Amino acid sequence: MATAFPTDFLWGAATAAYQIEGAAHEDGRGESIWDRFCATPGRVRGGDSGAIACDFYHRYPQDVELMVELGLDAFRFSIAWPRVLPDGRGSVNEAGLDFYDRLVDELLARGITPFPTLYHWDLPQALEDAGGWTERATAEAFVEYAEAVAARLGDRVANWTTHNEPSVAAWLGYLWGIHAPGRTSAGDAVAAAHHLLLSHGWAVDVLRAASPEAQIGIALSIMPTVPAGDTEGDRQAARRLDAVVNRWFLDPLFRGAYPVDGLEHFAPAAPPARDGDLQAIAAPLDFLGVNYYFRQLVRENPDGGDPLPAKDPDAPRTAMGWEIYPDGLYEVLVRLRDDYGTPPIYVTENGAAFGDVRGHDGAVHDPERQAYIEAHVDAVARAAEAGVPVHGYFVWSLLDNFEWAEGYSKRFGIVYVDYPTLERIPKSSYGWYRDLIARTRRAPAARVAAR
Repeated sequence: MATAFPTDFLWGAATAAYQIEGAAHEDGRGESIWDRFCATPGRVRGGDSGAIACDFYHRYPQDVELMVELGLDAFRFSIAWPRVLPDGRGSVNEAGLDFYDRLVDELLARGITPFPTLYHWDLPQALEDAGGWTERATAEAFVEYAEAVAARLGDRVANWTTHNEPSVAAWLGYLWGIHAPGRTSAGDAVAAAHHLLLSHGWAVDVLRAASPEAQIGIALSIMPTVPAGDTEGDRQAARRLDAVVNRWFLDPLFRGAYPVDGLEHFAPAAPPARDGDLQAIAAPLDFLGVNYYFRQLVRENPDGGDPLPAKDPDAPRTAMGWEIYPDGLYEVLVRLRDDYGTPPIYVTENGAAFGDVRGHDGAVHDPERQAYIEAHVDAVARAAEAGVPVHGYFVWSLLDNFEWAEGYSKRFGIVYVDYPTLERIPKSSYGWYRDLIARTRRAPAARVAAR
């Protein structure tokens, strides 16, 4: 395995507020779209919700201790908008901000760099009731939220991520109805995607004003879209899917325009862009976060409709049914450099769900996850050696947690959570990751990425 990482390469772990915090009804937190979605029968597997989750809200000192033992440089977490502004706008809930105050202070005291994300899908339900991300007013409300958070934490937070995976928030939430708020309208989805991107661009200005030296970025889910066969139809289908899942977000951010083939795909629905919107979206970034899990094979739809997913029957898969394809991470990182000339990159999420069980010895052995992480870290190292400015890697996830519409049925953590007792048990992959981090520090390698 390649281990040629610079000594200042950041090793981290990632989480999200609704997936781990719990305390959904404590200290003035308002209702989120995920609270409402989980309460709707049939939406989430097993009727699960994030009401308790991992109880990180109360147990974070214990979890920070796990981070210290792991040797993490950085911890990526998200801030719950309804905990800060229960109605989405208006009066700030100081008790909600107090929690993030305590968390940031605890991380810094233990030598761990906080990497907060402002939005990881938990929109206040009050804003959804007023139209949600389909409305420009929600982007305006996001700016007010960013101002409130930056005013409290900006003196100590040096790395901000505005949004996590706006493609998932827009397409799964407003187009396919798989995630909250559960809508299924192309027009709503296109409007939501535009306002998510617009709110990002506006928030960049707010965060820079609050913390002029801060590093600011956005985390995108990027996947290779690959023709299933050697036909022109399959190649066009793969290109079309790439426009929807990748370039619809990359092009406005780095080229100031939506991809033409993406616009053709969604027509007659169109982004509700006003003068100046695309310039705002393309605000210069200090880093790009890349979330990578799998590639997508694509074949032509014989009926002329949307591209159809395809599968390699011989490929290994995770418990989510996702193909394990580490080379895809290398391909994504190189493409971002070559096609977009991106700023420094962090791999802000990468991980896998497997059917972990606690053995008779009380331990949790997860060799599949260890092999998955090892292969993907190797892909990052190869990209860095090829000159891609990749500066860090965050494993998804530190803890087993609430996996959205899958409830608690899928485990991504390198730490096992026994949900009835909330006991934490580090898995064997935790030990492997700890040793990797220690090894890269003991044996400094030649610098492989320009800083």
